Parts: sequence; structure tokens; C-alpha cells
Amino acid sequence: MAGKVGVVATGQAKFGLRDDADIREIAAESFKEALGSEDNLSKGDIEFASVGSHGPGVFYEECLPAPLICEYLGLNPIGTQRTEAACASGMSAVHLIYALIKSGLIDVGLALGVEKMTEAPKSSMVEFIGRPGSYLWEFQNFGATFPGYYGIYANAHMKRFGTTERDFAEVAVKNHRYGALNEKAFLRKEIDVEDALNSKMIAYPHRLYYCCPINDGSASVVLASEEKARELSEDPVWIGGLGSASSSVNISNRGSFVGIESAQAAASDAYDMAGVGPMDIDVSCLHDSFTSAEIIAYEDVGFCDKGRGSELIREGQTHAGGDFPVNLDGGLKAKGHPIGATGTAMINELTKQLKEEVRPARRQASIDNGYALAHNVGGTGHYTYVTILER
Repeated sequence: MAGKVGVVATGQAKFGLRDDADIREIAAESFKEALGSEDNLSKGDIEFASVGSHGPGVFYEECLPAPLICEYLGLNPIGTQRTEAACASGMSAVHLIYALIKSGLIDVGLALGVEKMTEAPKSSMVEFIGRPGSYLWEFQNFGATFPGYYGIYANAHMKRFGTTERDFAEVAVKNHRYGALNEKAFLRKEIDVEDALNSKMIAYPHRLYYCCPINDGSASVVLASEEKARELSEDPVWIGGLGSASSSVNISNRGSFVGIESAQAAASDAYDMAGVGPMDIDVSCLHDSFTSAEIIAYEDVGFCDKGRGSELIREGQTHAGGDFPVNLDGGLKAKGHPIGATGTAMINELTKQLKEEVRPARRQASIDNGYALAHNVGGTGHYTYVTILER
């Protein structure tokens, strides 16, 4: 098998309401940035492209985004396919390209995550996003929505561990603070705790400011074999560990609602592969589709014991300068969550964090051990991918 697999180039489009661009143009924005970040990298180096996108033909008009985007980017003829793992579709693309390189089938590959969510009416998007799960049982019988699904977890955590709405509001304040500093983020506005606590109730306990926004965007990640990575980049970041797992589709079959078992399993596998533990992680991107989910994720990836996640946000430990800086790009909450692009955007952010290239400096974590962690959840844990990067 091949040696290490490196991240040689990344890029991200501006997340937001992108009525100025179609799916091809949004994809090209992040790809152009990635391609331009390394002088030695050219289109001709890329042998295979995996496009992570959840909603083709439903969220947006194109049914075959992978070949369409490859043609528009000038990559043809090239091997390509679309990967789908709900909100983790982008990270599934990263893991696929990693596997192709590691197996020796290719030396250089592109993982491009993209989504356009604002073409469909908002009411339709609420329905579409509510369908992941057991459609005939949960959606048809009970009209489940995504804020409602995660509300089950949030309520269970509150009841068992005393987590409060204020804790959820504090996560929102933190992520908006860093989102306001991120030029690629959608919601670039700082808020305070009272703004969050007084925002509209969506699905108890989730208020508007506890929920990530519907928006558009893309992010690109170019991966390469060890030899090729050293040729294409003076300073590649390496993939140290991978983990992935799934959970039951019908959430009534799950044993607990105070944590996501697939996330715990994926994190354990990634740590084992990388040979590190939670205390070695300098910075992370955790899947905060809802601010309650970020607190639960602190526990699922091992930053604290079960039930202690609220203490980390209360103590400021997940801010820059804390023991576990989380979502210094604004997270899904403020940077945005164009579903297929989220995983690749996490890799883009963490690569820049490990290289200490983040600007302004208030968004930059202190890199002491050289490890970063991305935690990307599809559905309510139907898919979970954890990726550990090392420098």
C-alpha cells in the first residue's frame, strides 16, 4: 500500500445566498482557489474527482453534478462520481479519494463538496431536510423536521445532565463571533446571549439562533500520495486518522439520546489510526447543525466526559485560547451549512489552522501538538465521519 496521504491544496467559495452563480460556478470558485494555492499543482495532475452533494435534482436542477462540474472545471477526461452521505457528503468524498490513493489506484484526487439549497422554496427545504431518517414511519406519521429530530437529543441532554438553553445560546454567541471574522462565512454578525435566548422558537429547545442556516457554497480539497504531495506542495498536511460509522435509521431503535453512537465509534477509530487522543487535538471543527449538537459533540469526540459538555462552553474552553478550540471559522451555525460542502470546508479550515495561515489572528488556534480533528455528521448520526489531520 502507498505511504501517507497528504492534503496539498484547499479552497472555499463564499457561503451564502448565491443567486449570482449556478452549481458549476459555485464549485469552480473553490476549485480555482485550491488550484491557485500551489504553484506546482495543475489540473492535469488530478486523476479522479469525487463530488459530495446531497440534493441534485431536488435542491437544485442538475441531476448529474459530478460530470457536469468536471466538464466545467476543464478536468475531462477523468474518473468521477458523486458521493452522498447527507450532511457528511463532502467528507465522504474526502474519505473516498483517500482510499483510492492509499490503494495505489491514483496519486492525486479531488474531493469537491457543493450544494445549492436556496433555489427551492424554504417550506420545501424544511420538508426535504426532514426526510432523512425513517421516511415512512417518522416523516409520514409524525411530520418530523430536522430541528425536531435534534430537539429530541437536546431535551434528553437537558433532562439528564442539567444542560440549559443558555448553554446553547453561548455556543451561538461563540460561533457568530468567529463567523464575523471569517470572510467566507454567511452570517457575519456578532450576537449576544440575549439575542439568542429571545429569538423565535423553532422546535423546543431550538430557537432560531441555535439553528444553522440554509445556504449555498462549495469547498475543494486536493489529496495526493506521499511522494506526489511532497512534489506538489512545500508544506502538505497529512491525514493521520479516519473513522466512519452509521446508526439505525429509525431513531426509536437507538439506545440513547444523550450522544450519537456513530460519532463515538468513528472518533475512536480515527484516534486509534492516528495514534493520538483527544488531549492531542489543537483545534477542531465539530458538526454544529444545532448549537446543542456542538455540546453533545464535545462529549462524543472525548473532549470531556459524558454530561460535562456544557462546562466547556461555560468555561470558555472551546474558544480560541481554550483547551479545545472549536469552530473558529464560525461553524455550521455562522459560516453556513450548504450540506455537501460542509465536510470539505472543515478540511479547508483545519488545513489552514495547522499551517497557521488563518487571518485575522483572533481566529487562529495555538498549534502545539500539530493535530486537528473534523467531525462531520450526516442526518442525526445516520452517517458520521471523523478525520484527524497532522502536520
